[in-house]
Amino acid sequence: MPTLKKQLDEVLNKIDQKNAELAALKPLAYDQEERLWKKFRLEWNYNSNHIEGNTLTYQETELYLIFDQTPTNPHTGRELEEMKAHDVAVELIRQWASDPNRQLTEADIRELNKTILVRPFWKDAETSDGQKTRRQIQIGEYKQHPNHVRLPNNEIFRYAEPADVPQKMGELLEWYRTEGSNLHPIITAALLHYRFVRIHPFDDGNGRISRLLLNYHLLRNNLPPLVIKSADKQNYLFALQKADVGDLDAFCIYVAEQLLWSLDLSIKAAKGESIEEIGDWEKR
Repeated sequence: MPTLKKQLDEVLNKIDQKNAELAALKPLAYDQEERLWKKFRLEWNYNSNHIEGNTLTYQETELYLIFDQTPTNPHTGRELEEMKAHDVAVELIRQWASDPNRQLTEADIRELNKTILVRPFWKDAETSDGQKTRRQIQIGEYKQHPNHVRLPNNEIFRYAEPADVPQKMGELLEWYRTEGSNLHPIITAALLHYRFVRIHPFDDGNGRISRLLLNYHLLRNNLPPLVIKSADKQNYLFALQKADVGDLDAFCIYVAEQLLWSLDLSIKAAKGESIEEIGDWEKR
């Protein structure tokens, strides 16, 4: 059985080969570029929000974002707000990545949090001694209270303490500008996602922002955005848990494998082939 290092090298080689094939087909015709971005935009918004519990279907997501029509099925106002807001954040990421001279900053990341959460709101929480409570979620600001999580086996998984967040976020951005710039783009993107999640700097929205940052780096390096499918949520979380116990290669492999789908889709679009998938309208 190949080692994780060998598996990682193999999938990175596949990515490089497919990206070279895509580069040879560029530039895409305008209409092909537009339909490809529409597909990525819908998949990204639908899946990233769905992972976090949003109940809009894929069809409702398209109806709402593309046609500006409110779904007839019941959804909370917050679900609708956050779907629209996440779409705004996707466009922000796309704009930032298109400027090679622009550096990602902590202010940018706080702006992403403010964008996707829209406005302060109240959410159920747990005190340090395990008591149930409610806390107002502040937007665009680093957390003031611990946001550790209780796992299904009742163990507590601990993220960075509030007092440590500013320093850790500064270190993360410094790593991204220095060491991260010397790695394969998919490795940097995966580690940026993972290291951000381990800090969990905000009261809410950390998962969505981690995936926005991942795709920011891919787009900045002329790679298509990848989509972590909500249907694959358990494998995604398992890959994160492997990283939590020190197996970073396993998480990088998982992320890299998701990019293969994006590259295959892009190559199909560049060739003028259909990029619709069986079951698109059945996604719930």
